[in-house]
Amino acid sequence: MTDLPRKAVTRTAKLAALPLGFAGRSAWGLGKRLGGYSADLVGHELQQRTAEQLFKVLGELKGGAMKFGQALSVFESALPDEMAGPYRATLTKLQEAAPPLPVRTVHAVLAERLGPEWRDLFEEFDDRPAAAASIGQVHRAVWHDGRDVAVKVQYPGAGEALISDLAQLSRFARLLGPLIPGMDIKPLIAEMHDRVTEELDYALEAQAQRTYAERYEGSPDVLVPDVVHQADEVLVTEWMDGTPLAEVIAEGTQEERDRAGQLLTRFLFSGTVRTGLLHADPHPGNFRLVTDGHEDPECWRLGVMDFGTVDRLPDGLPPIIGRALRMTLDGEADSVYELLCEEGFVKESIDLEPESVREYLLPIIEPADVEEFAFSREWMRKQAARIADPRSPAHQLGKQLNLPPAYLLIHRVTLSTFGVLCQLGASVRMREELETWLPGFALDEAELTSEEIEPPQEHSA
Repeated sequence: MTDLPRKAVTRTAKLAALPLGFAGRSAWGLGKRLGGYSADLVGHELQQRTAEQLFKVLGELKGGAMKFGQALSVFESALPDEMAGPYRATLTKLQEAAPPLPVRTVHAVLAERLGPEWRDLFEEFDDRPAAAASIGQVHRAVWHDGRDVAVKVQYPGAGEALISDLAQLSRFARLLGPLIPGMDIKPLIAEMHDRVTEELDYALEAQAQRTYAERYEGSPDVLVPDVVHQADEVLVTEWMDGTPLAEVIAEGTQEERDRAGQLLTRFLFSGTVRTGLLHADPHPGNFRLVTDGHEDPECWRLGVMDFGTVDRLPDGLPPIIGRALRMTLDGEADSVYELLCEEGFVKESIDLEPESVREYLLPIIEPADVEEFAFSREWMRKQAARIADPRSPAHQLGKQLNLPPAYLLIHRVTLSTFGVLCQLGASVRMREELETWLPGFALDEAELTSEEIEPPQEHSA
C-alpha cells in the first residue's frame, strides 16, 4: 500500500465485500453442515472468518471505515458468548493499531506541512509509527528543545476517505447491524458523518487539547499531554508513557482494571464541568494507565489522548440528565415522566407508562443505585438483549422516545464508556462520581460556578 486508498470505487468495493462476504460465508457454512460437520464447529469457524475479514478491511482502509470499526469495538462486550471470542480478538485490534503508511509518504507530508527543513525541528525522529489509527498515525520524536513528543501525521486523502466510507457504510447499515446485537448502526454512522470536518481539523483539535491540558494541569487523576506545535495536518504534543487500556483489558490485574475504570468514569463526568467540552471518542486506544512508578493504585492516573472529536458544552452536561437520574433512583417515576415530556423527550402523541422509564434507564440506574458496581460483559450482554427484545418495555420506550439532537452524542459517549468499563470488568463507585460532578444529581438546582470547577489548590501546578 503506497498511500491511503482514495478512489471511491476502490473503497466502495472493499466495503461492499463485508456484507457480501458475510452472505457468502453463510452459504459456505450451510454447505459444511450438509457435508456432516457439526453446527458448533461450523458456527465458530464462520464467526472467525467474518471477524478476520472485518479487521482486514476496516484496518487497511483506515478513514471512516476504521473509525466505524473502533466505535463498534467498545461494544464487543455486548456480543453473545458464542460470538464474543472471534470478534473480540479482531475488533480490539482496531483500538491500537492499523497498517502504517510508507515512510516516504510520511516524510512528504511533513515536508509539505512543516517545510523542507522539517528535520531541523527535531533532535530525533523515529520513522516507525508508534501508533496508526483511523485518519492519522503517530511517530515518537524529540523536539528541538529536548522534549519527548508525539507527532501525529494525517493521512493524505483522509477527508475524501472519511466522507466516502461513511456514505457507503450508511447504505450497508442494515446488513452490518447483526455485528452488534441491539445496536442501531445507522444513527452512529450519521453522527460520525456530521463531525467529519471537525475530525480533520487539527487546529480545532489542538485548541481542545490545550483546554483539557490546562484545566487538568496538576490533577492527581487525569494526565493530558500539552500541545507543542500544530500546522495543518500535523500535530505535535508532549509524549506520554503508560499502559494502553487495551492491554489492561487483555491482561491487567483487577487492581489495574478497577483504578482505570474509576478514573475513566471520573473523566466522563468531570470533563465537561472542568472544560466545557465532552471528549467524544472513548475507545481504549485513546487512554493509558499512567503509574509514574508508583505502587499505590490511588497514585495512578488516566492518560487521555486524541481530542479530534469533542462536543462543546460550555454549561456542562444539561442538568435535566442529573435530575432525571436522581428522581428515578428516588422512585419518582411520575415526576420523571412529566420532566421528559416538558423537555421534549416524549412526543405529545405518545402515551407511556411512567414505570417504563426506569426500565429504559436501567443501564445507568443500576450502576448508580449501589455504592460500588461491578461492570461485566455478562451484564452488558443482558442489557443489550433486553433492549433488543421487541417485547420488552425498554425496547418499546426506546422506539417512542424523541431524543433531542443535542443529547445524541452525550448518549453515545456514555454508553460507549460503559462498554469499555464492561471490557475492563471494573468495579466502580459510579454514584460517588455522579454526586460530585453531574449537575442536577446532588446539587439540586444550584449551578456550578467557575470557582467551584477549578481543580483543588493542592493539586494545581
